Amino acid sequence: MAGETLHEERGVLSKEILDRHRALSTIMEELEAIDWYDQRIAASDNADLRAVLTHNRDEEKEHASMLLEWLRRHDPAFDRHLKAQLFNPGAIQETEKLEASAAAEAPAANGSLAIGSLAIGSLGIGSLRGGAEP
Repeated sequence: MAGETLHEERGVLSKEILDRHRALSTIMEELEAIDWYDQRIAASDNADLRAVLTHNRDEEKEHASMLLEWLRRHDPAFDRHLKAQLFNPGAIQETEKLEASAAAEAPAANGSLAIGSLAIGSLGIGSLRGGAEP
């Protein structure tokens, strides 16, 4: 299966990368299964079979959702993007603009402040132990 293919040597990949690969590969398989079930449900004339296939498809959606939650919990960037994108009533592309705007206005890790493309250097508050921090 394509999802099981590693693009780098296994020996250079961390346990975390391999676990994320397993989760990503599996979520791709779950999404593919959902698509297959949708097609089979649409093609069948048998109501009983469609009911069973619908049930199975919805279980695949549960599995995909569980994997997405696992990814969110183990990948800070996924966490940030999912929190910004999911369950917002506005247009998807507008949510992306709001997320980018919020990120641009957040304090940088080095203590400087960025507003849009303007970066304001360190606030120079200094250490409580005496002397200014570099």
